[in-house]
Amino acid sequence: MNIFEQYLDKIKEILSTLSSSGDLILPDSLNGVTAEIPPSKFDSDISTNVAMVLSKINNKSPSDLASILAEKIKKEDKFIEEISVVKPGFINIKFKPIFWTNFIKEMIKNSKSFGTNKNIKRNYLIEFVSANPTGPLHVGHCRGAILGDVMANLLLFNNNKVTKEYYINDYGNQIINFTKSVYYRIREISFNEPFPVDNEDLYPGDYLIDFAQNILNSNKNIDFKNFDKISKELTSLAINEALKLIKNNLKSLGINHDNFVSEKKLVENQEVEKVIEFLQKNKFVYKGKIKAPAGEDDSNWVEREQLLFRSTDFGDDKDRALQKSDGAWTYFASDVAYHKNKLDRKFDRLINILGADHAGYIKRISSSVEALSNSKDRLICKVSQLVKLIKDKKPFKMSKRKGDYITIEDLINEVGKDATRFIMLNRSSDVELDFDFDNVIEKSKDNPLYYVQYCYARICSVYRHLDKDLKSDLDITNYDFEYSKDEIKILKKLSEWPKCIDVSCNKLEPHRIPTYLYELASLFHSYWNLGKENPDKRFINDQKKITDDKLIFLKAISNVVKSGMNIVGVSTPDKM
Repeated sequence: MNIFEQYLDKIKEILSTLSSSGDLILPDSLNGVTAEIPPSKFDSDISTNVAMVLSKINNKSPSDLASILAEKIKKEDKFIEEISVVKPGFINIKFKPIFWTNFIKEMIKNSKSFGTNKNIKRNYLIEFVSANPTGPLHVGHCRGAILGDVMANLLLFNNNKVTKEYYINDYGNQIINFTKSVYYRIREISFNEPFPVDNEDLYPGDYLIDFAQNILNSNKNIDFKNFDKISKELTSLAINEALKLIKNNLKSLGINHDNFVSEKKLVENQEVEKVIEFLQKNKFVYKGKIKAPAGEDDSNWVEREQLLFRSTDFGDDKDRALQKSDGAWTYFASDVAYHKNKLDRKFDRLINILGADHAGYIKRISSSVEALSNSKDRLICKVSQLVKLIKDKKPFKMSKRKGDYITIEDLINEVGKDATRFIMLNRSSDVELDFDFDNVIEKSKDNPLYYVQYCYARICSVYRHLDKDLKSDLDITNYDFEYSKDEIKILKKLSEWPKCIDVSCNKLEPHRIPTYLYELASLFHSYWNLGKENPDKRFINDQKKITDDKLIFLKAISNVVKSGMNIVGVSTPDKM
């Protein structure tokens, strides 16, 4: 039940009637007409720009047309208490208290579906994390992992289909170096040989000792004296160890992927050759030379003929190489094949969650998907910016190559899964985030997770004192009551929940959910504190009873908090 959509439909019906009678000229489309949340400085519930959209075609000033339309809108709706025109031509609508009584009645009646959009059903594939299978996930992966998972929860809540996918980069030089690193750790354990720490190509992290020991324990028949003879088998075993660790890291965050797709298998199945053939057939590739990358010394750059993808035809700054000098496929070629594989699975939308270091990769892969699908809209890339960890007002630093970086396991052990998920999502993914350990463990308004959870726990405490179950459905037939201004303020916020879901889905911005929940919790706590001085504001009266209006009021708030926290993937404890 989205009141903004409902009133937008009512406004469009009025416009259609006025058009039919010859009193109004309409454009071919009314897509520009909106019903929005008014700025807080106005004592209104809904604001529409309809007059500004239609003023030019009707040869009237926005204010004059707004005055005419405002009169028509109020005449058609018995629930409008006041309607006003605000410069440059917005129409602001304020409802009677009875509107909010009817609103909460419908909200309770449709509690399981409140906030969802039943009309939009798409099939999404979200690829996220996709870290190289060379070790544990660190904090640099954490934000993107949570972003992808909560985005999936959000789209599912809004009645879409979602598949969560991890692309395993198990092909190429980094895997050769990773396998050698595990091999040297095995030699260190079995033959007491020192690990070659001076070799910068190797991965020196201590976690490789665990990998090596696990492989030794379960593969006693393998002779680890000659790397070349066992490299293929050892690569498979090492990647398996890394993936087990990565999956456990993700599980500790509450994340489970539906699919794991191997780059190596794509290459072995000749999917790269197949996509190159497709691109050649459609004249998207050619043999040519590319100049040195920006910032690189031209004197050290050797121009050579390569197989290039016509990325510039789709807005990229240069064409992209598909093949290396030794004839091997570039990482980009494998990625194009992977996205062809995605497209062949008939998803309506592909979503890639990329780290900040891959932001420059967006244009080339978007260009390839446009070439493969003949559509600019099939692929959406979202960037997860860097996270700065702060403790005792000092930054935590990490270095993946040295093996002393902060892992996801370290972070969860420090603050827990719920805090990690909520705080990582607390700002838009396209801006850097400061993760302050001191704020995360505080039991105050400065800790948004605590503040929202405490809102739910307080509601549970009221129900518990009344020996009622908050999770049970309410059986109330008489809604003959009116809410106060303080209560209507919260009901207005509840009415924004479906719009929050709608905007979050359309923009793929799940950070709006914790922001909304914090704002709702703030309103609730302010109302709760009024009861300390005003007995009428208390939920439980002197007779240890609660009125139906307050019982429903609390239930409505708890339903939205619970829905929102489920989307974010964090708990709502009954007691705190």
